[in-house]
Amino acid sequence: MKSNRKSSQFSSDKVLSQEAKNHIELGVSSIIKSIKQFVDEDGTLNSPIRVSKMYEELLSGYLIEPDELLNNALFDVEYDEMVIVKGVDFYSLCEHHMLPFYGEAHVGYTPKKKIVGLSKIPRIIEMYARRLQVQERMTQQIASFLFEHVDPIGVGVVIEAQHLCAAMRGIKKPNTIMITSTLLGHFKSNSATREEFMSHVR
Repeated sequence: MKSNRKSSQFSSDKVLSQEAKNHIELGVSSIIKSIKQFVDEDGTLNSPIRVSKMYEELLSGYLIEPDELLNNALFDVEYDEMVIVKGVDFYSLCEHHMLPFYGEAHVGYTPKKKIVGLSKIPRIIEMYARRLQVQERMTQQIASFLFEHVDPIGVGVVIEAQHLCAAMRGIKKPNTIMITSTLLGHFKSNSATREEFMSHVR
C-alpha cells in the first residue's frame, strides 16, 4: 500500500484527519454491533474511539517524510568497513488480516562516502513497520531506502518475525518464525561480504 498525499486521508501534519478517524470509528462500531449479543456494552462503549487512536499510532509510518526523517544526519567519515545495527525490535500490522507481526531487524551497509547517524536506522525501520505491511516488502523497502539515500557500496537487511495471523488463526503455529532478507550492491554480488554480514546477524 503506497502513501499518496494528494488523495490519502492521512494528513501532512502527522495526525489522522477527522474524516479518517470517523471512518475507523464507524467500522469498529459496525463490528461491535454485529456481535452485540456477546459483548459487554459498557466495556465497548468507547472502543471505536480507542481503536481510532490506536491506528493513528500503529499506522504513523505513512505520515513520515523520508527526507525529514534523515534530517541531514549523513556525515563525511573515512570509513569503508561494514557497519551493522542488529536486534532492532519492531511491531507491524499484516495487511492481509490486520493482525500484528513483530520481531527483530538487522541492517548492515558499507559506506562509500557517508555514514548515517546511528539513531536513524531504527527510525527508518519504524517508518516502514508502522504501516500495513507484508514482511517481504518491508525488508525490501528498508534496504532500498538506505541504498538510495545513503549511497553506500552495499546494503543488507535481515528480518526475523512472528506473525499472529499464523499463531492465532489458520494453521495456529505460534512458534513459527519467518526470516526475510534483501541484499543490494556488493552485499549481493560479493560472496565474502555477504557471508560476513550473515555471520554477524546469525
